Amino acid sequence: MHETTVGGFLPLTPTDEEKMLREAVFRITSDFGPEYYKRVNSEGRSPFELWQELGKNGFLGVHLPEEYGGSGRGLLELTAVLEETAAAGCPLLKLLVSPGIIGTILNRHGTPGQKDRWLRGIASADLKFSFGLTEPDAGSNSHNISTVARREGEKYIVNGQKYYISGVDECDQLLLVTRTGRDERGRGKLSLLMVDPDAPGLSRQPIDTALEEPEKQFTLFFEDVEVPAESLIGMEGDGLRVAFDGLNPERILSAAVSVGIGEYALKKAVEYARSRNVWSAPIGSHQAIAHPLAEAKIKLEQAKLMMQRAASLYDAGLPSGESSNIAKLAAAEAGVFCLDRAIQTHGGNGVALEYDLTSYWWLARLQLIAPVSREMVLNFVAEHSLHLPRSY
Repeated sequence: MHETTVGGFLPLTPTDEEKMLREAVFRITSDFGPEYYKRVNSEGRSPFELWQELGKNGFLGVHLPEEYGGSGRGLLELTAVLEETAAAGCPLLKLLVSPGIIGTILNRHGTPGQKDRWLRGIASADLKFSFGLTEPDAGSNSHNISTVARREGEKYIVNGQKYYISGVDECDQLLLVTRTGRDERGRGKLSLLMVDPDAPGLSRQPIDTALEEPEKQFTLFFEDVEVPAESLIGMEGDGLRVAFDGLNPERILSAAVSVGIGEYALKKAVEYARSRNVWSAPIGSHQAIAHPLAEAKIKLEQAKLMMQRAASLYDAGLPSGESSNIAKLAAAEAGVFCLDRAIQTHGGNGVALEYDLTSYWWLARLQLIAPVSREMVLNFVAEHSLHLPRSY
């Protein structure tokens, strides 16, 4: 049982340890702050310095076993890391992928040798990973994946294409979701392979986006890429179940990023509303300003509580699919709402770059699309929570 949960449920008050974790992460990230975040974006480079500092202080492996360089805690603590980095003005989607998806999958399904080889690098910040799932013609339908891995002796031969894959230009390994067969209904049987991003036959093409975020997006092309059979993660054909042990954490950690952005934006809006005087009184004294900010606070607290509940259920080994999806959507909507209200509170200054708000807009808005869209979350809740007929 995870130490900060009771029967899989979240205590109503944070522990002293959690407070210290949050304060430390926020303090470290604040030393970098929005100016650093904007600078690395404009330079088109990785926030290497911040990443190394987080790793050096043990925050990238806070959820990983101690025997592999982690702190032996859980996903609840990792959500705190993502939330506080975003709240300090440096939201890092890479935290969702490398420690989040890859770390949790390897921890649950990797062999001892694979864990020793890769988990240590995640915890120390020495290794970075990308995740190759999405495809142009598959979208949210993972069963429709067409990238194929064919077993030939002690290796797999991979052919296909992946789309919107983050950070491949700077990763050390790519965890790839491939099709290795079909079931009796014709759906793809999936397998996970750890792939060298510089392997012969693997090429990439950048995707230009509006995102102001350090990680770049790519289309990947696989032409007879050879992967050692020992790089299979979990059992062949069981990849969808294995992947979801990383995808539910991804939803929860996506919620943490949204919550953190919301906290960042709301804090700036409140400070501005308290200090900005137009009609001989702070603009925050007017309900037209105060009520939307109060509503933003309410939405943010509701989303945060749902996010923490989902992380606690995951850590306790209890079903967390419903909570993860609800938390992801609630947080995405709250983050966008908070940032929009912050911009509106600032008036014309809301679009001035010196106020450090607009550079987060597309990242906040992205959370309503990825890693799972608003519509697919509603489909999940309608089918699995309300037991309505499947619509897709």
